[in-house]
Amino acid sequence: MSASIERERLREWHDPAVVFAALCGTNPYAVWLDSGPFATTGVSYLGAASAHSRIATASVSLNTVTVSVPGDPLRADVTVPGSIFEFLRSDRVERGLPDVGDITAVGVAAADPEGFSLGWVGWLGYELGAQTVGAPMHESRTEDAALLDLDRAIAFDHGAGTVTVLARAGAATWAAEVQALLDAPPIPAASPVLEGELQCPVPRWRHSPGAYAELIHRCQGAIRAGDAYQLCLTNEIRLDIHPDPVAVYTRLRGENPTHHGGLLRFGAVSLLSASPEQFLAVTRGGQVTTKPIKGTRGRSADPREDAALRQELLASEKERAENLMIVDLMRNDLGRIARLGSVRVTTLLGVESYAEVHQLVSTVEARLASGIRGLDAVEACFPAGSMTGAPKQSAMTLLDALEDGPRGIYAGAFGYLGDDGAIDLAMVIRSIVIAPDGVSIGTGGGITALSHPAEEIEETRLKAAGLLRVLGVPASSEPVNDSEMGNLEGWMAPSRASA
Repeated sequence: MSASIERERLREWHDPAVVFAALCGTNPYAVWLDSGPFATTGVSYLGAASAHSRIATASVSLNTVTVSVPGDPLRADVTVPGSIFEFLRSDRVERGLPDVGDITAVGVAAADPEGFSLGWVGWLGYELGAQTVGAPMHESRTEDAALLDLDRAIAFDHGAGTVTVLARAGAATWAAEVQALLDAPPIPAASPVLEGELQCPVPRWRHSPGAYAELIHRCQGAIRAGDAYQLCLTNEIRLDIHPDPVAVYTRLRGENPTHHGGLLRFGAVSLLSASPEQFLAVTRGGQVTTKPIKGTRGRSADPREDAALRQELLASEKERAENLMIVDLMRNDLGRIARLGSVRVTTLLGVESYAEVHQLVSTVEARLASGIRGLDAVEACFPAGSMTGAPKQSAMTLLDALEDGPRGIYAGAFGYLGDDGAIDLAMVIRSIVIAPDGVSIGTGGGITALSHPAEEIEETRLKAAGLLRVLGVPASSEPVNDSEMGNLEGWMAPSRASA
């Protein structure tokens, strides 16, 4: 049976960025789930591996999960067969963790706030879909899943203005250590300026504009043939650079604040995300929420033009149809694990506005059926329909052939899988992956029968522009010299050029 979660509140508010630098700055395994630098609601969480923390990584091609304890050199790695979902279910049983609804088993009082109460934090890569959906895949260059079992963390409640230490044991002692560390002379936060580390890196796109336009036509051919209703076609950008993850994330969160940001450092691989999309949240009581995004317009500094772009998004027949198709897909996915009659759309075609873009967002909710865990909901819905298209298996099969390479961490999900059964996972979009072989960025959009290739190409560039900028790539350095671009008349749609 799992021990109770201990909580100790620090005496005053501290900036999460300062605490991360002081507490996690040099730890090779550290996580920060970030509500953003200007947040007035929500809770941010951060923590790092202790001497006893487990790291679980998954390989789809080998169908294995490997568990290591980097802080204990005497403990050998253990590799077991099966998927990451099978491992996580088995781990819950072995540790005596509760099903959703049985919160007393982990020492969580009914009055305690919802949120993260320790457990696994990390990412699930897109190629896990080969296991959950039964689709073909290209082998990822990074781990297909990487999760850190946090036994202590710090929670920042932005609404209440409080900072709380969470620990499975010894919270009071650790809180005193953290407080003493924060009372010491401050450690400067990572500079948002990359200090000349990046010298105009050249982005390399997997598919040139002309090639991507041809893929769009092939998607539309598959749609006309009845093989799919919508296909979320993606592209990948690679850069031969190795920047400091904390410095880049500091700049990213400042320029692209969002409610589901994150910095996850797993050894030599780091995920830096300014994701605006919640993939799946499950409360301790079994309430499930997903907020699929489909539909994008750029922002404008001119308020009247910006309002016009927002209205254009709301009025777009193509964007509305795209969103509605994914809402139907997510309703179907949730219906597999939900209480009969509980699936409902609570927001349809709403607009959320971020620093770079307006997004068309819907919300679908449900309640877990009896005997169903939050993990079952994640597996049933993964990967998210907003990143596949519909029908899901057919879309993924077509996209694997068209995209001609893995997506890796991009288009997967990241966040926490709590000991108490609560889950909050965001989509890995608007994200940067830093790995030993350089930097990668994924970008894409939903292709329908109404899609215009030039507009779809511009959407991929719009979504990647802010990420490239924080990496030191000025807009003038983006790859526009491909000779094929000249064949795409009017490729930059006027309504999006202001972004």
